[in-house]
Amino acid sequence: MKSNPGSQNRLGFTLVELLVVIAIIGVLVGLLLPAVQAAREAARRMSCSNNVKQLGLAIHNYHSAFNQLPQELSGPHRSPLWLHEQAPPGDQWQVQRLDMNCMGTNSFLVALLPFVEQQPLWEQISNPRDNNGDGIVDIGPFGYAADSDAGNNYEPWLTEVPGFRCPSDPGTGAPAHGRSNYGACMGDAHDYQMQGTWEWDMTARKGWPAERSPAATRGMFIGRTPTRFRDVLDGLANTVMCGEHATDLNDQDVRTNALNDGACRLDYAPTVQAWKDPLRPTNWNDTADLNCNSGTGWTLRYGRGFRWHSGYINDTGFTTIGPPNSASCAFNTGDWFPHRDGGIYSASSRHQGGCHVAMGDGAVKFITDSIEAGNQDADPVKWDGTGLSRPGSKSPYGLWGALGTRSSKETASTGDL
Repeated sequence: MKSNPGSQNRLGFTLVELLVVIAIIGVLVGLLLPAVQAAREAARRMSCSNNVKQLGLAIHNYHSAFNQLPQELSGPHRSPLWLHEQAPPGDQWQVQRLDMNCMGTNSFLVALLPFVEQQPLWEQISNPRDNNGDGIVDIGPFGYAADSDAGNNYEPWLTEVPGFRCPSDPGTGAPAHGRSNYGACMGDAHDYQMQGTWEWDMTARKGWPAERSPAATRGMFIGRTPTRFRDVLDGLANTVMCGEHATDLNDQDVRTNALNDGACRLDYAPTVQAWKDPLRPTNWNDTADLNCNSGTGWTLRYGRGFRWHSGYINDTGFTTIGPPNSASCAFNTGDWFPHRDGGIYSASSRHQGGCHVAMGDGAVKFITDSIEAGNQDADPVKWDGTGLSRPGSKSPYGLWGALGTRSSKETASTGDL
């Protein structure tokens, strides 16, 4: 007897059942995808934290070796005598050009190369070079100046050092040299920020920087001036040593493309607000005068973090004035190099809600955007300041400002975060 066809077992899915299964899988993938992305970002953030930790350890090892911190804006200021002797008669002027040595523009990261497993790169930079084999040294030790045309083709400067990059930052390629996401803490003020106590000609201005800069250069690092752990009277655990900053993507981001407006010196908050795009408050509007907005190869060099070898604050530094991920401002005074004038350069990152910093004792902390940062329109402490801005005063920028100063006699600590 034949069996009933309706009673036979089915060997597959119907079309409706298949569509239901696909829909369920799609819903599950949609639910899981944010979790996967969050897990990936958590891994990148952990890797970034480790980079900051390694950088802090490298600074400590450097200090153990040389009894000082690696200097921001370092290297030879003039070409050495032996280059003068090798120059053709009557042509000694050429050894003073920017394309003969670094002219004191190297960052603290250059000196740290042997301490972050980059000895071969350090050997390239620290030795003189004869580029064409004619027996005449074409470049002295420590590379080309940050602003020189020769530096644009200097291979070590174009090298990306993995330990200097945050995995969450997508920036790469020209017009940048090798990028860096990490910089030195320059403190809570901007007077003589990139000059320190150093002067090209000590007789020209009677050593004004040496007289005036100590009142304002209050961070762990001082431009062109060596510092030591013994200078950190507020305690290493209570002082920010280095930290993160995002690199520029040429998208008018307020964090990574500094506004050129000297009004930020006294009226930071309202000046910044006036130039923001009202529809995109994390970006500048189209009329803002920015470090990188002219579209030329010259100005496009000045994106945030574009040159790991440069000791200028725009490339490898930050202030503790505006809280993390706030707007950056350059105090341009008509110079061709707006990044040289110093300014308010905020710590920042591509992580959600804050950025990493390494304290003086090497501990890594995640500082949130909401950290208490005092009065953003307050005049910073400086040599001719009065009232709350007179030399030796506490930081007017709250807990964040206090953590950025090395010896302002404040009791703020990371326990207050």
